[in-house]
Amino acid sequence: MKILARLVLGLVIFDAAVTAPTLESINYDSETYDATLEDLDNLYNYENIPVDRVEFEVATVMPSGNRELLTPAPRPEEEEEEEESTPRLIDGSSLQEPEFTGVLGPHTNEDFPTCLLCTCISTTVYCDDHELDAIPPLPKNTAYFYSRFNRIKKINKNDFASLSDLRRIDLTSNLISEIDEDAFRKLPQLRELVLRDNKIRQLPELPTTLTFIDISNNRLGRKGIKQEAFKDMYDLHHLYLTDNNLDHIPLPLPENLRALHLQNNNILEMHEDTFCNVKNVTYIRKALEDIRLDGNPINLSKTPQAYMCLPRLPIGSLV
Repeated sequence: MKILARLVLGLVIFDAAVTAPTLESINYDSETYDATLEDLDNLYNYENIPVDRVEFEVATVMPSGNRELLTPAPRPEEEEEEEESTPRLIDGSSLQEPEFTGVLGPHTNEDFPTCLLCTCISTTVYCDDHELDAIPPLPKNTAYFYSRFNRIKKINKNDFASLSDLRRIDLTSNLISEIDEDAFRKLPQLRELVLRDNKIRQLPELPTTLTFIDISNNRLGRKGIKQEAFKDMYDLHHLYLTDNNLDHIPLPLPENLRALHLQNNNILEMHEDTFCNVKNVTYIRKALEDIRLDGNPINLSKTPQAYMCLPRLPIGSLV
C-alpha cells in the first residue's frame, strides 16, 4: 500500500510540472539595466557638479485629462447672514451721553458714574468701603442700597429723592451725625433701615412701611426718639436700639413686633402696661417673643405684672 501511494503522489507531481507555464525573461527596456556598477556610481554622482549649474525644476502636478477644477462660487446671502450673526463691538467713545448715563447710572459730584465707582447688580447698588463722604446719586430703579464702612457724615433730604422703588438702606459704620427730617419720609416702598454704628443724635420721621429697624450703637439718648415714633408701623417686626444711652422704652410698640433689643442702655424702670393691657387680663401678646434688656440697670423682678401677657420673659437682670 505504501508503494502504491508513492506512485500516485509521483504521478500528480509530474502532471503539475508538465502543465505549468514556462517562464520568459522580462525586458524592462531601460538604459540603466545594462550599466555596470562603476557606471552607476558615475551616473548618480552629484559631488562634482558646480552649484551654479544645478537646475531645479519645480512643477505642480495637474490632474490628467481636460477636466476643469470647479471651485464653489461665494454665496452673497450666506456672507451677509454671517456678518449679521457676528456681534459687533461697541466703541465706548461713540456712546452718547444719555446712553452712557443709563448704563452706569448718574454721575457723582466728581463727574464719575455711580455704577463705575460702586457695584450695580440689577436693582442693587453696593458702595461699601469706598471712603465716600456723601451718598452718591443713585439710579432711579435702585431697590437695595449698601454703603457701609464709609465716611458719610450727613444724610440730606434729596439723597434718596424720587427713589420710589427703594426697599432697603444700609449705612452701617459711617460717621453720620445729622439726618434731614425728610430724608426717609417720602420713600413709599422702604422696608428695612440699618443705621447702626454711627453718631446719630436725633432720629427723623420714618415711613410707616418699615418692617426692620436697626439703629444700634448711636447717641440717641433721652431725646433722640420722638414720642410715638413707632406707633403706626403696623408691619414692624424687628426694632434694635442697643447701645444708645436710652433711659426709657419707646412707647407705644406696634402690635406685630416680634423682637425688641434694648441692651446696654440706661433704662431704669418699666410700667405694667409697657407690653400688656392692664384693662384686659385675658390679653395675650403672641408675637413679641424676643425682648432683650440685659445691660440695663432695671430690676425686672419689681414689675412681674408687666410680663403676664408675653409668651416669654424678657432677658435682663432680676436683682
